Amino acid sequence: MEFRTISDNKRDFLPLLLLGDEQEDMIARYLDRGTLWALYDGGLRCVCVVTEEGGGAFEIKNLAVAPESQRRGYGRAMVEHVARTYRGRGTRLLVGTGDSPLTAPFYEACGFRESHRVKNFFTDHYDHPIFEAGRQLVDMVYFSMAL
Repeated sequence: MEFRTISDNKRDFLPLLLLGDEQEDMIARYLDRGTLWALYDGGLRCVCVVTEEGGGAFEIKNLAVAPESQRRGYGRAMVEHVARTYRGRGTRLLVGTGDSPLTAPFYEACGFRESHRVKNFFTDHYDHPIFEAGRQLVDMVYFSMAL
């Protein structure tokens, strides 16, 4: 596995980033100010955008694994890489996600704990309803991990 920082042509990764955040204008809000990581293992497997949020916090804004590579440990490997990389540079790593039975258990298994919620985030900020695992996403659930 090889982790690369992508500095140029970040929008070339948009097809994969749209798996983690399905509205392009929302991705545009953080892509240029964030660090884009790509995981390669015989091809591109996973991408992740991390932003510095101030006060010692870094946030995973987008984590997406190519469909053919899902459930093979690439997402966990990326989270572990990000945590190692930012340890000592900040005090906590955040991730916000929908209240979904698919994503919450993944982040908890990676060592995150729920910290707070932003009510109506998905209904207030997206131009269409977003569904995951048959459930409409409404609130943003934030998880936190000490670095």
